[in-house]
Amino acid sequence: MRGLICMAAVLSSGMGAAALAQPTSPDSASTHTATTHTAPHKNTPRTYAPPKPTYHAADAPSATPVVYLGNMKPVMDHARYFHGIMDELEGRYAPGGTDFRWDGEAWYGTDYNRVWLKSEGTLERGRLHDGDHELLYSRAISSYFNVQGGVRADIDDGPTRTWGAVGIQGLALYQFEFQATAYVSDRGRFATRIEGSYDFLLTNRLILQPQAEFNLYTKSDPARQVGAGLSDVDAGLRLRYEIWRKFAPYVAVTYSGYLTQARRIVHDQQGETGTLRFSFGIRGWF
Repeated sequence: MRGLICMAAVLSSGMGAAALAQPTSPDSASTHTATTHTAPHKNTPRTYAPPKPTYHAADAPSATPVVYLGNMKPVMDHARYFHGIMDELEGRYAPGGTDFRWDGEAWYGTDYNRVWLKSEGTLERGRLHDGDHELLYSRAISSYFNVQGGVRADIDDGPTRTWGAVGIQGLALYQFEFQATAYVSDRGRFATRIEGSYDFLLTNRLILQPQAEFNLYTKSDPARQVGAGLSDVDAGLRLRYEIWRKFAPYVAVTYSGYLTQARRIVHDQQGETGTLRFSFGIRGWF
């Protein structure tokens, strides 16, 4: 009896040891490990790594479309620029003598607001006449035209006159350069100037330009050889060759003369009432 009890005890201990020595599956082992070692503590704050930045080219397509106000893309139209052009810098030749004439303008500002300085005049036989100098403020009123206002001073060898000025300047239909300005003087006189020109491109560099300028006054001013009505005209047909875009020599046929009442005033003063001349000059801009 005692031997049977001992044998049963040995068998029971062997089965328990076998159960304890039985290996566990990998899944259960990993589950146990994760459960016992990765569970966060309640008092430990969680930390997150920031996302890595993503770089895109400025012109790369984007999944999010860009929406413009009024479907109009922004343009660089508020930068300030300085621009100057000398339309006429020429010598006018005739049997009676040679004249020198200039006509230029410069502006500073943006596409919308500008300050203009304009100057023109003629040196004839050592005497300066037709001197016209203007300081104007300009405001864009459309894509092609500006309205201008300011002062004009007639400064040359004749009496000085001062005028208030207001007008428009720009590109008319078919790229026709046009400007019209009204003036009122400190003496109660009124005047108007109308000027236009057009470029015919014979080639990319050879350009034919007709040009004309007319001056009208309400009252005569014999001291400045000005008559009431259509007073004078300055016109020319210029053929220029642009060696480069900013520099172009030209040849021209020009006419400068007085009309109606001004013609009689100049004739009585023993002056030339009108002359057709061959001209050579330079046109440049910056």
